[in-house]
Order: sequence, then structure tokens, then C-alpha cells
Amino acid sequence: MTSLANEIHTPPSVEPAHLSVMVQETLQALSPVEGGSFIDCNVGEGGHTEAILSSVRSSRVLGIDLDYDALARASERLSRWSGQLTLHHGNFADLYKIADSYHHLPVSGVLFDLGLSSAQLDIPDRGFSFRHKGELDMRFDQNAGISAHEIVNRWPGDRLESIIYELGEEPRAGRVARSIVRNRPIDTTIELANVVIRALNWPTYSRIHPATRTFQAIRMAVNEEKENLESGLEDAVQALKPGGRIVVISYHSIEDRMVKNFIRRSSASCICPTSIPECVCDSIPTLTPINKRVIRPSISETQENPRARSARMRVAERI
Repeated sequence: MTSLANEIHTPPSVEPAHLSVMVQETLQALSPVEGGSFIDCNVGEGGHTEAILSSVRSSRVLGIDLDYDALARASERLSRWSGQLTLHHGNFADLYKIADSYHHLPVSGVLFDLGLSSAQLDIPDRGFSFRHKGELDMRFDQNAGISAHEIVNRWPGDRLESIIYELGEEPRAGRVARSIVRNRPIDTTIELANVVIRALNWPTYSRIHPATRTFQAIRMAVNEEKENLESGLEDAVQALKPGGRIVVISYHSIEDRMVKNFIRRSSASCICPTSIPECVCDSIPTLTPINKRVIRPSISETQENPRARSARMRVAERI
């Protein structure tokens, strides 16, 4: 675990490149009160944290992120609240341990914004976008873990097919995986995107780029996003005080389904299989859902920020 107090090298002053999604809905969901403490698990460039710190006096926020560049921008943007803000370079899968190390427990709210930032997508060398030529990286933390280049060029075809199907929900994952193996070495994002386009023979007029699902799958595998979200949600419940809220903004069906099922399990008085006629689990609910239906951004927001179109919010409260 690493505190950013002495490690962030603040860049020159710039306007935020990323528009945070559903800011007002987030504030309404968290219901911040004076003196409350919060964890922003994907602080990014600080938009949601800024809204929390601006909305009530003497609130505190612990902002966690794996991206050093994002933390640097957040540090500059939020400098006026330095006494109420702690920024930490780390993985939200360990959020309970991180928060405990800063004596930041229990908390009034935990926010997960699981989307990529505009800066990550628009910088070619980060390797997240199939629209810009860059290295096949895709790591949130560019100093750790395996890169997309290693997955694309070294993983066996059956393993590639598995992640493209499971994490990208690509129905023709086998065809894509075989094409990737056949065209190795693949060194850039554009090369990979073109391999997928040829494999799928996708029509040029399609609204969704044919490489979308494959890039999503590889990025999720690189950053172990599914495993980290599972751990982070469990830690969030432990970190919340009674009445505290967990708010999750997801951007595709895999994440949203995980969050929905987690809240459902955590709010159930019985989690026994349906084949068992009588409850034997002695499950104790820890959460109660606040919204029965998923919350989506307003029409005006999606018009201003088209990247918000796929956002879905779910909210639950600690019992």
C-alpha cells in the first residue's frame, strides 16, 4: 500500500479532460452529511470526490486509484481540500485494509465508478482504444502486472477464446481467438482491431465497433477486473457503518450483473440452493437495496457526454 502524500508530482494546471458520470445522482445516493467519511474507489481525475467535498463541510474522502497519472490530476484539482483528502495508489480490492491503515473506518459511503476515463482512452500509448494506434498495454498501473501484448501474443488460443467469450460476451470468440493466434505477432492496438474486423467480417455501417467486445475482454483480463470487483464489494460492506451506502456505476452487463447479484445475495435472509426444501444457511442480511431498478443518466447528460450512455447505477444501504 502506498500513500500519495509524498509521491505525486503534480502536472501543470489543466482543465479536467474527463466528465464524471451521474454526479448529482451519486450525491443523492450517498446522501453525504457534515462530518461524513467516504471512499472513492476509482477517484480518477476527482470529479465525484470534488462533488462530495463541495456538498458538505468537514467531510473526508479517501481516494484510491491504480493510475498514477489520474491521481496526479486529482491531486491538483482537489488541492483546496488537501486537509480532508487522502489519495492512495492501490487496488480497491484491498479497500478495507487501505482504509484501516489511514484510520478511515467505518465510513458513510463507498463509491465505485468502474468506467475508463477520457484521458485513458485518448492517450494512444495506454493501449485502451482501438481507434488510436498505440502499444498493446491496457494496464491501469503501468508499473505492474502483465500487459495486453503478453496476453495477445503468448496465451494459447483456447484461453484467449475463453476470456473473449466470458469477459467480452463475444458470440464468435473462437473465430477471433484463432485469427489472433494466426496473425501473431500483433504489436499495436490498430493491428489487433484489424485482426478482429477481418475475423468477424463486420459491416462498416455497424453502430458498435467489432473490436469493442474483444478489447473489453482483454482489458478486464489484464487488470483482473472481475476478481477485484468481487473483493472490493465484500470489503465495502465491511467498511460501511450502519446506514452507510454503497454506490456502483458500471458500464457493461457483466459488471452490472455482478453488482446486482451481490446486492441480492447480501440482502437475502436465505441463500440456500432452491433444491433444499428447508433453510440451513442461517444467512444474515448485510445490505438492503435502495433502488429496485437500475438508475441511468439523464437524456441531457448523455447528449452532453455520449460516453455516459452505457452507465448504470445501483445503490444499497448497510443494515
